[in-house]
Amino acid sequence: MKSFLNFLSEAKESQAAMQAKKLGLKGDGHGGWIDRTGKVVARTEKGKLKFTDGRQPKGEEEPAAERQPTAAAPKPTKAAQAPAPQSQAAPGQEPEEEPSEELPPLTIVFGRFNPPTVGHDKLLKSAKRISAGGDVKIYPSRSQDPKKNPLDPDSKISYMKKMFPDFKENIINDDQMKTIFDVLVTANQEGYTNVNIVVGSDRQAEFENLAQKYNGELYNFDLIRVVSAGVRDADAEGVEGMSASKMRKAVIDDDFDSFRRGTPKTLDDGDTQALFNAVRQGMQVKKSKVKKESFALWEIAPKYDMRNLRENYVRGKIFRIGDKVQNLNTGLIGEVMRRGTNHLICVTEEGYMFKSWIKDVMEYTEVKMDSMYREPGKPNTLAGTTGYLKYAMKQTPGSTLGKENIQQGGRAFLDKFINKYKKQKVSA
Repeated sequence: MKSFLNFLSEAKESQAAMQAKKLGLKGDGHGGWIDRTGKVVARTEKGKLKFTDGRQPKGEEEPAAERQPTAAAPKPTKAAQAPAPQSQAAPGQEPEEEPSEELPPLTIVFGRFNPPTVGHDKLLKSAKRISAGGDVKIYPSRSQDPKKNPLDPDSKISYMKKMFPDFKENIINDDQMKTIFDVLVTANQEGYTNVNIVVGSDRQAEFENLAQKYNGELYNFDLIRVVSAGVRDADAEGVEGMSASKMRKAVIDDDFDSFRRGTPKTLDDGDTQALFNAVRQGMQVKKSKVKKESFALWEIAPKYDMRNLRENYVRGKIFRIGDKVQNLNTGLIGEVMRRGTNHLICVTEEGYMFKSWIKDVMEYTEVKMDSMYREPGKPNTLAGTTGYLKYAMKQTPGSTLGKENIQQGGRAFLDKFINKYKKQKVSA
C-alpha cells in the first residue's frame, strides 16, 4: 500500500506532467521536457515544471573547468546596436568564443479585435513606438460567438491586414495562441528574455497582475513590462472613444455611418460594407426580420448597459459558482470559484487563478463541440473536440466518416483523441 508521502509525490509529478502536456511539451525520459523544435526547455523539480533560460537547459551545462567566464550582458540601448569589434587572438592561440547575443525585447499585443477599429490602429502604432526597433508580434484572440466575437479568426485577421497594412507582417494567425499564457510561453521558448505587453489603459492592471504572477512558473523572463497605449474613454469622440463594442452596437442599430467612422481610411467603402455585413452575419442579425429591442445590449456591448448587466448578475442569472467562463481580454477559461460585487475569481483546469470584471467575461459553452460545423459554412476548428476530428477525417483523402469507419478503428482513435484532453479531469 502506498504511503501518504508517495501519494503526494506522485500527485506533484502528475501536476507537472499535465502542465507540460498542456503546453505541448514532450518528456525526454530523464525529467526534461522538449518543445516542438526538439530543445529541452523545462525540467521537473520537486513535482513542479521549471523552465530553463531558453539557451542551455539545466543538467546539460558545460563542466565548470571548461566554461569560459563571460561578463554580464548589458541592457540593450539605441547606442549599442552597432556590432562590437571582434577581439584579436594572440599568435598560436584559438580565438575566444563570443558570448551569445541577447535578443532585444519582444513587444506583444494580444486582443480580440472583434471587429477591428480605428482605435486599434492607435494601439498598434503605440506598440511599434514602444518596441524601439525590436520585434513586434500581434496576436488576435481565437474566441468566436454571436454576441461579443462575431468574426471568426481567419476573417478577422484578413480584415486587420487590410486595415493596418503597416503591420501586415506582424499579425500572427496561429490557432495555438489562444491565451496570453500561450503567447508568453512561446516567446520564452524562442529565447526572448524581456517582453513588453501593450494594452489599453483600462486593462493594464489586469495584464500586469496576471503576467507577473506566473513569471518563474509558466515562463521565465528577466523583465515583463505591461505598457498602456493611452487612455480609453467610452464617452469620448474620435479615436479615444472608439471601441469594438460601439461597432457591434452600430451593427445592431443598422447604423452604417457610425460604423464607418470607426474604421481607418485604409479600408475603402466597399471593404467597410463587407466588414459591416460580416459582423451582422456573425451576430446572426437579419435586418428585415429582427427588431432592435429583441437584443439585450448588456450581452452585446456590456460597457454601454452596465445597469442591466449587474442586475442579471446580482439576481444570479449569469456567472454562477461552478459556471465556466472565458476572459475576453486574456483568453483564459476557468470555473467561477467566487463572486464579488462586480468581479469573479476563476480557476483554470490547470489550477491557475485569474480575476475578471463581469463586463470582461462571457459564458463558455461546449454545446456545439460534437458538431462538424459551428454553423453553416463554418467548420469546427477547436482541436481536441469530436467535431474537429470529424471535420479533419472528412477532409482526409481516403477517409470515410460513418459506421464503417467507426467499426474499423475510428472509434478507438476518436476515444484516444478525446481522452487526451480529459486526463486532467480524470486525475483530479
